[in-house]
Amino acid sequence: MEFPKIIQGGMGVIISGPPLAKEVSRLGQLGTVSGVAFERIFARILQRGDPGGQIRHALSHFPFQEYVKRVMDAFFVEGGKFESTAFKAVPIFNINPSPLLISLTICANFALVWLAKEGHTNPVSINYLEKVAMPHIYAITGAMLASVDFITMGAGIPLQIPEVINTVAEGRTVTYRVPVIGENITSHEMSFNPEQFFGGKLPSMKRPGFIPIIASNLLAKILVERLPEGSIYGFVIEEPTAGGHNAPPRRGGFYGPKDEVDYPKIASIGLPFWIGGSKASPEMLEWAFSVGAKGIQVGSIFALCEESGMDPKIRAEIRKLGFQGKLKIRTDMRFSPAGFPFKVVELLGTLSEPEVIKSRVRRCDQGALATLYEKPDGLIGYRCPAESTECFISKGGDVADTFSRGCLCNGLISAAGFGNKEEPLVVTLGDDTSFLPFLMYSPNGSYSAEDAVDYLLSQITLASGG
Repeated sequence: MEFPKIIQGGMGVIISGPPLAKEVSRLGQLGTVSGVAFERIFARILQRGDPGGQIRHALSHFPFQEYVKRVMDAFFVEGGKFESTAFKAVPIFNINPSPLLISLTICANFALVWLAKEGHTNPVSINYLEKVAMPHIYAITGAMLASVDFITMGAGIPLQIPEVINTVAEGRTVTYRVPVIGENITSHEMSFNPEQFFGGKLPSMKRPGFIPIIASNLLAKILVERLPEGSIYGFVIEEPTAGGHNAPPRRGGFYGPKDEVDYPKIASIGLPFWIGGSKASPEMLEWAFSVGAKGIQVGSIFALCEESGMDPKIRAEIRKLGFQGKLKIRTDMRFSPAGFPFKVVELLGTLSEPEVIKSRVRRCDQGALATLYEKPDGLIGYRCPAESTECFISKGGDVADTFSRGCLCNGLISAAGFGNKEEPLVVTLGDDTSFLPFLMYSPNGSYSAEDAVDYLLSQITLASGG
């Protein structure tokens, strides 16, 4: 297989959806859908009546239709719910998820990949965050049932994923250790037997390639040394200017020389790699080739294109500000409950403003970034530093951990246009939007994913005489 020169970033929640991934893959690059917390968006699409019927079309190909019916009975609203009606809640993940939540998660990830792959034969990737660990064994099962070609994963050290891939492909019981904060309990092993759950043998499945998203030579070395040979297809090296969650600085509170990657050392490992973080230009693509990379991973340029899942009004506002050179993006060390630095776009009326964070009623009703902890009775509990301060403290949390935290789950869901009305949004992008003037003629212009790919490959096209 020819290596793609461009990997489209996996931007949650549903910013990287099937329309975007399908188009990027159709153009010969690696399109990516984001599976992070997608079960929650999926349930809301069904409650809106599945406009256009695409979800139902995808689920008609799911091999266990009884479970599709359970999901549809629980969440589908014919014709869509009233605009004023709040979305029906989706169960929050815990170490013993309900059969309905398992079914929803598997069906959601199946549909996500199936729709991205429909109508072409090029590879498609799905992206997850290692930090959001409890859904992994179910989400990956769903994606593999839809023949996903690659799995990318960052925000942690994803040492368990190759074994998960192998076990799902073989139809055996799949396990995943999730971390627990405690003295006597430091992890809990979740397990899932798909054939037992579905009451039948799984169809034959291929093993997708695994592409860890990392930020240092050290992590590359750890993964290569600890995982069996052949477990890793390649790496994405993500520099600290990339959007979303970033790796914490290695020295103090600022990024510096210690955070720089030695690309000749990465190249010496012998695996293909791509570089992300402010690389959305033909010049940066050429630079990536010069240091031994197969290409670049880019997110922001696709997040702002017409096929992106971002709310169109927000997308247009950001494009306008970026085109005018007025867009401000900060690396916020406190915002994300995950504890990782997080890129926040500064927009009026959003969670980028401290007053908006303070005015929001603090609650954790999505739970994707909840931390597991050992309770005094020896059981496992769940807490989130963005939930009610009193609730967090009552669970043994440190009040200092709650300061300046935003609800990332609801904020990102709202940025995609799927939030309840009372939930303010938050937008994340990488530091660099200098590509906008090359793609738009005016502040109110727009561009497609194809325009973005053509721009990034323009020097190669010129060099080849195209």
